[in-house]
Amino acid sequence: MVRRPSLAESVGAGRRAARVTVAAAAGFYPAAYLLDQSVTALYALFTPIAFGVLSPLPRSGRRRALTVLCALPAAAVLTTVGTVLAVETWSAVVGTLLVGFVLAFGAVCGPRAAGAAPGLQLFYILACFPPFAPQSLPQRLTGVAVGGALLVLCELVVLADQPDPSYRDRIAEALDLAARSARSLIRTGAPEPGLAGRLRAAGRGLRLSHQPAGARPTGAGRTDRALAQAGSATRRLVEQLAALTEMPPAPADLASQDLLRGIAAACAETAGALRRTRRAAGPELIEEMIAQFQAGRDATAAGRTPMPHQVLLRQSTVLTVAVSAVTVRTAVALAFGGRRPVHGLPREQFWYARTPTLRLFAIRLAGNLTPRSVVFQNAMRCALGLALARLVAGSLDLSHGFWVLLAVLTLGRTTAGATWSAVRAAAVGTLAGAFAAGLLLIGAGGATVVYASLLVPVMLLAFTVGPLEGPAWAQGLFTLVVSMAFAQIAPVTWRLAEMRVVDVFTGSAVGLLCGVLAWPSGARAETRRSMAALLRAAAPVVRATTSVAASGVEHTDGAEDAEQALRLTRHRLRIAEGAYAQYRTEPSGPAPEAEPDYLAVLNFASRVLVGAHWLPRTARTHELPPEALRWVRDITEEVAAATVRAAGFPPGGVRAGVTPLPSLASRSAPRVLPLLADMEVWLTALAADLRTGTSTGTGHRTTRPAPA
Repeated sequence: MVRRPSLAESVGAGRRAARVTVAAAAGFYPAAYLLDQSVTALYALFTPIAFGVLSPLPRSGRRRALTVLCALPAAAVLTTVGTVLAVETWSAVVGTLLVGFVLAFGAVCGPRAAGAAPGLQLFYILACFPPFAPQSLPQRLTGVAVGGALLVLCELVVLADQPDPSYRDRIAEALDLAARSARSLIRTGAPEPGLAGRLRAAGRGLRLSHQPAGARPTGAGRTDRALAQAGSATRRLVEQLAALTEMPPAPADLASQDLLRGIAAACAETAGALRRTRRAAGPELIEEMIAQFQAGRDATAAGRTPMPHQVLLRQSTVLTVAVSAVTVRTAVALAFGGRRPVHGLPREQFWYARTPTLRLFAIRLAGNLTPRSVVFQNAMRCALGLALARLVAGSLDLSHGFWVLLAVLTLGRTTAGATWSAVRAAAVGTLAGAFAAGLLLIGAGGATVVYASLLVPVMLLAFTVGPLEGPAWAQGLFTLVVSMAFAQIAPVTWRLAEMRVVDVFTGSAVGLLCGVLAWPSGARAETRRSMAALLRAAAPVVRATTSVAASGVEHTDGAEDAEQALRLTRHRLRIAEGAYAQYRTEPSGPAPEAEPDYLAVLNFASRVLVGAHWLPRTARTHELPPEALRWVRDITEEVAAATVRAAGFPPGGVRAGVTPLPSLASRSAPRVLPLLADMEVWLTALAADLRTGTSTGTGHRTTRPAPA
């Protein structure tokens, strides 16, 4: 069933089209009619189209205007490079390959770079085609500057969009709910009706796939990394609070109530810091409360009467909530407090805290320079397609050959099936648009007043309907736009429409060829591979974590292996997250209900890393009784082995049984019960994530947004 655009989407598309149309017309008409500068008019027309239609930039109003302003120098450089390399076909092809890869691969740096990249490609594409005219470079740069400045002005004053809700505001709302929930548990001892559902809904609302493109903290800098970590930790926090509200009633526990008060206060203060109403504080207070909680729990456990098992599990769950609160508080302090040391916390969890910004970007770029990265795959596919299109257009001496590359750029998709679907629709639309343009050119002839009067309304229609209705409408209406624009710059005949059809069909064939030959399955296969690699990397971390926590000391001979396993898991988590993010934007296959729940696999890996950072720190050095040590080894091996099995995504899924803590007869048993309960809670949560992640038929992809 075809998804119809909502009223809000239609209104937003109309407002964006109005801004682009006003900017394009305000630059094109004076240059073409008053100054008689056809080259300047062409670039003044295409600059707003590049930034406003070809690559609709994220965010709104002032932020989008700022992005355009920052991208204009790059546009000028690319125009200059294209003008110089247009001297020969081979130099233009090499330049197309390099520029195409660099701009597409730059998407790993954040949403601004990803949004501006397609538009920036257009500036090189326009300039690298014959005629080789370096003397026209000043006119080209003038057109770029005028068109960009007009678009910036229109973004600020013409039907400006309301700002999108920021990710930090969404985190603050979830933390406010968490604070109210913690206070409710303290006051009544029982949860409010429906509280667990509201908490889980708040956690789902923080998923990056639920955010507007410009609001996602996916950049490589410290602020975005810290906000992304704060969002992930907040999701865990509300999920853990939801699990706490669903636990069976337990005897009154003053230590847990005191820690819940600290959690509520920390969540409220962190929400205020996110809204900039309070200073971003560090985690010292909540960390001190955790230490007091552990000391009190250990003292109680050392008594003659062992605590009931349900009380121990409840305390361990409260402790996991507090650990998440510490993570959120620290990440927010890093996001808004800048580069600062992280005292008393696992250094690996906030490895970016003291890393220079340039180094952070270098790490992000280097980490994706691998064929296993979907960003690398997309960049290679795009660069090869554009370079091949430039070679074909130059070798065949196609008139208006840049339309060939524009077709590759606009119709290329991340899967062969999606590319074929776009190409079919574009072919129909282009034929219809060319037929209408041919009739118009024959009927109007050289009457430029006709084209001048029709260009603005047709641009407004094309830029409104095209993004909403897909490639057929976009290509058909854009054919009319370019025909009317070129008819005002130079004398043309109906054969211009014929050239448009030939160029678009050539570009479609090139794009389809690259889609079939270069990673045709898109992110689907890569997501499965990266998730399997992530699970295999996480299994040794599970074993090492419980080993260190159970012994109280880190074995020197295994320390290097454990650290390497942690680094590998973090790296593979980033690669898997990138693959999953693209996978969420691709059309579903024939049987999406038979696919694993990859989001649960990502949650599993995050929980493994959090446990590896925190479980050894919360453990006290006690010698475990033999039966307790045997139990720890058994359930650890069960979960670790299940993790390795899960990497194969067997048809029936994976079940890891975490047997409850047995009764211990040793005298030292009461002292180690809190540690054993912490391990049981952590491993049980991991087993649940594995069970969910390898289950099929959950329908978890039914809410996927439509392809961009």
